[in-house]
Amino acid sequence: MSEPIYVTVQADLKQKIYQGEFANLKLPDERSLAEQYDVSRSSIKRALNVLVQQGVIFKKRGSGTFVNPLYLKNHAIFQHEGSNLGVSDSFRVDGKAPAIELIDFKVIPATPEQQQALFLNEGDFVYEIKRLRRLEGVPFMIERGYVPISVLPGLNRDIVSGSVYEYIEKNKHRSVTKSFMTIMAEPSTEEDQKLLKLSEKEPVGIMEGIFFMDDGTPLEFSTMRLHYKYLRYNAFVSLDSE
Repeated sequence: MSEPIYVTVQADLKQKIYQGEFANLKLPDERSLAEQYDVSRSSIKRALNVLVQQGVIFKKRGSGTFVNPLYLKNHAIFQHEGSNLGVSDSFRVDGKAPAIELIDFKVIPATPEQQQALFLNEGDFVYEIKRLRRLEGVPFMIERGYVPISVLPGLNRDIVSGSVYEYIEKNKHRSVTKSFMTIMAEPSTEEDQKLLKLSEKEPVGIMEGIFFMDDGTPLEFSTMRLHYKYLRYNAFVSLDSE
């Protein structure tokens, strides 16, 4: 499934922004960008609107489009690119995709918490997927994901050793398009300290979320425990109609 043109354009523009290619923090006008990318101005306008909604850039009437310097300074670890919300294939850390190490994979009865999060019944089963994410060999995230067997039958160790969401796109022709996330921090456990190279006094960041497919079906309930140095959250609020 190919990405819309505007998604490719906005991802490339965002990467150029983070690489400092706009030294004066001002982007070229829409006509110049359309010629540069060899696309229509409507595609450029849509790509820019996405970046505006994310708080990466802002438009000043009569002056042009500018990079948000505060966002550039504090850009979050997860930069969503692509057509779904998978961590491995749709998020980037400084432009790099995390490597995956599968720690455990098994089938278990869904707990009450998982039943509620995934709209399951008592007696339903889920895959439990435990993985360690690394950047350039350095561990930064422990991920535990729970996927209903009824929603995605046939998962195996080979599939979950890579991107499950990419597998869904290529083989099921579906995508993950929505998520609800909670972000918090707490004292690190012995496992956190061992796998993430934390000291006993260092905390761990936690991202807990439910991921939904394009038809609204809950696909995964996931808890991600991060090295605190990689936990950063940005919020952009706009009351404009754009």
